[in-house]
Amino acid sequence: MGVEIRAEGLTRSFGTHTVWSDVTLTLPAGEISALLGPSGTGKSVFLKTLIALLRPDRGRVLVDGVDLPSLRGRRLYEMRRRFGVLFQDGALFGSMDIYDNVAFPLREHTRLSERAIRAVVQEKLKMVGLTGAERRLPGEISGGMRKRAGLARALVLNPEIILFDEPDSGLDPVRTAYLNQLIVDLNQQTGATFLIVTHDINTARTVPDNIGLLYRGRLVTFGPRRYVLSSDEPVVRQFLGAHLIGPIGMAEEKDAEQLAAEAAAGEVPPLPPVPPKLRPTALLA
Repeated sequence: MGVEIRAEGLTRSFGTHTVWSDVTLTLPAGEISALLGPSGTGKSVFLKTLIALLRPDRGRVLVDGVDLPSLRGRRLYEMRRRFGVLFQDGALFGSMDIYDNVAFPLREHTRLSERAIRAVVQEKLKMVGLTGAERRLPGEISGGMRKRAGLARALVLNPEIILFDEPDSGLDPVRTAYLNQLIVDLNQQTGATFLIVTHDINTARTVPDNIGLLYRGRLVTFGPRRYVLSSDEPVVRQFLGAHLIGPIGMAEEKDAEQLAAEAAAGEVPPLPPVPPKLRPTALLA
């Protein structure tokens, strides 16, 4: 089952540039949360900070009550094993077939026999719909299949937390829809805590239980999906509604003159009605 993750007052900078500051949120145990925001707002940096690949300048990341960035050595290694990560491109080894890619964490981090490893790998490949593709190389399969293979690898150590870094990147709408359904089904099956970084508005509106939005170095909002999708916050309404009117510009924030001109013309349009949340498939419900 999943565990609660709490970020408290997180601040992260690179040199003189502050990526975001004083970020506080709680990812409820066993639920799916999504983190949104314009490009360059530090969403991927936030994922790396959660797993202590990057350490915050200030603040804490409490995983089941333990401050992860304060750990070192074997204790940090043990805590990281509670995470699974799906990277944007799947991060598969090009010279290994799908079976060996998925088996890799088990061979590196456990003492399981090859027979036991085979059972785990076959189970995880079945969960993501890749049974029969074991001996194909990453270069021989589609982008969607590579994502699913990366997800199978993220699952092999039975993590309590799974982080998804733009899982829909590079996928067409149909493959994105299939992947979204798979994410919901896997959350139902595993009970793990999921955090998805995404730009896909349909994913954000239909998959998560909770939604957060980063903008201009701060967390604008974080809360239950229905609450955020009904927000009056201009940044939230502009981003989730994909509108030109609002504080977000082509580069970063619009200047005061442009905002004043837009305000005279009318406010940011309201968000559409909240759609139904994607449910697990009938066989799992």
